[in-house]
Amino acid sequence: MKEFRDSYAVSNPKNIGELKTALVNRLIYSIGKDPIDTHERDWFFALAHVVRDQITLRWMESMRQYYLSDAKRVYYLSMEFLIGRTLDHALLNTGGYEAFRLALEDMGMSLENIGGQEEEAALGNGGLGRLAACFLDSLASLRMPGFGYGIRYDYGIFSQRIEDGWQVEHPDNWLRYGNPWEFARPEVLYRVQFYGRLVETKDANGQRRYQWLDTQDVMAMAYDLPIPGYGEGTVNNLRLWAAKATRDFELRYFNEGNYIKAVEQKTSSENLSKVLYPDDTTQMGRELRLKQEYFFVSASLQDILVHFGTEHRDLAELPDEVAIQLNDTHPAIAIAELMRILLDQHGLAWDQAFGITVRIFAYTNHTLLPEALETWPVRLFERLLPRHLQIIYDINQKFLDEVGRRFPGDGGLIRRVSLIDEDNGRRIRMSHLAIVGSHKVNGVAKLHSELMQSTIFRDFARLFPDRFINITNGVTPRRWLHQANPGLAGLITEALGDSAWVSDLERLRGLVPLAEDAEFRRRFRAAKFDNKARLAGLLKQRLGLALDPLSLFDVQIKRIHEYKRQLLNLLHVVTRYNRIKDQPTAAWIPRTVILGGKAAPGYRMAKLVIKLANDIARVVDRDPALKGRLKLAFVPDYNVSRAMELIPAVDLSEQISTAGTEASGTSNMKMTMNGALTIGTLDGANIEIAEQVGRDNLFIFGLTAGELAELRRRGYQPWDYYHANSELRRALDMIASGYFSPEEPDRFKPLVDSLLMGGDQWAVLADYAAYVAAQEAVDRLYGDEEAWARKAVLNVAGSGWFSSDRSIREYAGSIWNIQPQAGPGG
Repeated sequence: MKEFRDSYAVSNPKNIGELKTALVNRLIYSIGKDPIDTHERDWFFALAHVVRDQITLRWMESMRQYYLSDAKRVYYLSMEFLIGRTLDHALLNTGGYEAFRLALEDMGMSLENIGGQEEEAALGNGGLGRLAACFLDSLASLRMPGFGYGIRYDYGIFSQRIEDGWQVEHPDNWLRYGNPWEFARPEVLYRVQFYGRLVETKDANGQRRYQWLDTQDVMAMAYDLPIPGYGEGTVNNLRLWAAKATRDFELRYFNEGNYIKAVEQKTSSENLSKVLYPDDTTQMGRELRLKQEYFFVSASLQDILVHFGTEHRDLAELPDEVAIQLNDTHPAIAIAELMRILLDQHGLAWDQAFGITVRIFAYTNHTLLPEALETWPVRLFERLLPRHLQIIYDINQKFLDEVGRRFPGDGGLIRRVSLIDEDNGRRIRMSHLAIVGSHKVNGVAKLHSELMQSTIFRDFARLFPDRFINITNGVTPRRWLHQANPGLAGLITEALGDSAWVSDLERLRGLVPLAEDAEFRRRFRAAKFDNKARLAGLLKQRLGLALDPLSLFDVQIKRIHEYKRQLLNLLHVVTRYNRIKDQPTAAWIPRTVILGGKAAPGYRMAKLVIKLANDIARVVDRDPALKGRLKLAFVPDYNVSRAMELIPAVDLSEQISTAGTEASGTSNMKMTMNGALTIGTLDGANIEIAEQVGRDNLFIFGLTAGELAELRRRGYQPWDYYHANSELRRALDMIASGYFSPEEPDRFKPLVDSLLMGGDQWAVLADYAAYVAAQEAVDRLYGDEEAWARKAVLNVAGSGWFSSDRSIREYAGSIWNIQPQAGPGG
């Protein structure tokens, strides 16, 4: 291998001249373009191929090292991997950023402009997928043998445009120009079965066995994306599956002239990996969603077992070599699929197969909302995956028999923990399957894990007290500080004396004394201002927005959902608008409120919130009485790239979900890491942020989860808050009466009715007064720039705990039992 590495180094450029030559060669021989007639996109593809070349050898060496050391591996199964753009991240992780920047400048080009040509990988929707991407980065940076498995979606969830204030969804065709980072593996194909019938037989020992016959089959083809860790070390793999037809077309139909029928099967098969999250408001959409989940799970398990079988023959050793993490319930069908493989293909006895399965799987829960826990109709399973339904029934029967023995006569317990919900149309509870079929179940923040065990999974926590643990989420500092905020990152490196903090974020604690250093605070403020000015320039260019970088940037960027309470934010904007109008001569702190996020296409109320935000923004923007002291902006098509532009510019981080509803959050961590102060409820990871940075250094408001439960127990009456608070009443009346929508006065009545007539499920009105009071405290502090900067520095200094490196170390030690490996050449 050393000889190969040395010979390869000839084509692995080390200096500016060699880089320029490599870029031109790639442009000519890989992209097929003449350097005198090119587009910036051509240069991006040439650059991406050169960078990929540099990563690939380390990637192969990493895989070889795992093989030679027979390292236990973890496989992270997720429907989403929101990896964002790869170029800058790969260059910074591998240390090549500055050299490539200089090489391109020598050629009259800008690395920033070239990198901007990269299409963002549309492989996820929100926090779930971004967490998975952060975890892959940390696994590689920590030299852990960890691999991702997911789906290579042709189209992302959607590209969001705002037309007349409304969200309009457009296809997100991110693969239109190809993906230079991936390696197609047409030789890695696995057959995935659907529908069909079961035939029962008996083996030589008289044990029942089943054959799954007359199925409709789809082929899963692999695409590999190398995931480089930070420094000169490990490169791991993300394997994505694309659906391919078993045959290109039916020749009989073609010969008959029925060309549409000839390719019908191919088209139907390949729809499986066309789009992320098909519309599940239709029967067809729900069926496609379940097929997607099984498709990638089946292919992944087949692949995992092929890798295991190259060195091992005894399936009893499988848990010693393989750990599988289920990222939420989407891949939970993997439990039944592994049982099917062990029982039907390898002939294992039930108890042995189930023992192996439980030792391999672990499940991460991401929601406390009962309505968000995934369930599937038994009838759909019976038709689509008949053998899996049978296995789930058997798992359930054996589990309930054991529960009955431990708690005789407790029919209520049996009904609550059953894998089959008999009370709501006979549905399979995928979270229950994940819990019963795993050896560990983790929440993703301290409060979330506690509530998970005391509410939605209370019975399971009693049955399996050692199975439930907490591992608080984290985010990778490589992307979210080192890459996203080079100004602040450079200041931190200078202050701490080196860049070791990039891979050991707890070193940021060394900034604590500098919170009292006036010169450091000045430079810290200057870095923040530069980020705000840059963001203002970008939004001016793209949206025509005129934002004042001297104003307080108040930002809420996340999926639009009622429990995340963007509506509470907008009520404060209206209240602030009214106050400024009523007291125009008062010394108001100028504020720019920025919202961003997507609403699910079928989520009417969330889409109405987006429209309300844009209608309020229109009124505020046109009112000369405000004199620039208030601005509201909705930034469309929020994604990883937008987040990297927005987060470094944030002064105030809005984390205002109803207490007890947000599992963790990660935007709160990213903004804290970049020097924003949080305004938030005691929900999700906000509690741990307060512990790490000091509660005096953020703005906590609102009812706790316990207080809210007590309020509801007593009988929550939203009308009482409406009548008791004149500012709240005025804001709601303005929205309901059409002040912000004069052309359609009743447009936002459903939003107001959901609060006053619908019981205010998310306690918006109950927390309004406390929220407004917290915003007043924000104004007072922001008026003292030294005091604000001191607290902002302390937020950065206390953010080390929220590195995904820490999260991965906890998973590795508490669940997976995997160890760091020597890096390439080690």
